[in-house]
Amino acid sequence: MIEHGPITDCSMLSKRAARRLIQRALVLAGRERTLRQHIRQAEAVTMWSLEDWELEWTLTLDHGKLDFERRVSKHPDMTLVWSSAEGFFRQVVTGKLDPSVTSLVTDAGQALSRRTLELLFQTFSAALRAVLANPVDGNGDPLV
Repeated sequence: MIEHGPITDCSMLSKRAARRLIQRALVLAGRERTLRQHIRQAEAVTMWSLEDWELEWTLTLDHGKLDFERRVSKHPDMTLVWSSAEGFFRQVVTGKLDPSVTSLVTDAGQALSRRTLELLFQTFSAALRAVLANPVDGNGDPLV
């Protein structure tokens, strides 16, 4: 079996590799019991965007379940935008959303609470850090 080392420089990732790592991290975050319990009443469509990489994805919260979609939602309830992937990965390291780096656009009637959004990002960040430290899927196949 080939050993896959941690990814320490995210600027070396391709767009495809980044999307695969992000998707894997969201799958792992969706398995976290604490997050699932916290979002069990949530029903929202969120769009996430890294502008400089032109990388976008949709994350749907549906009563305790997270669903990753590569296609962009036409009518998201909330949009999180990072102008740079570097800023995004810096926030992943800290696990905290920084309003000076992240733009947040919401549909006033459907927005997630700030607390829910922060818990979602913290859980996702922890999962992405783990995936970056060990970039393999559940079968042991490399993600990059």
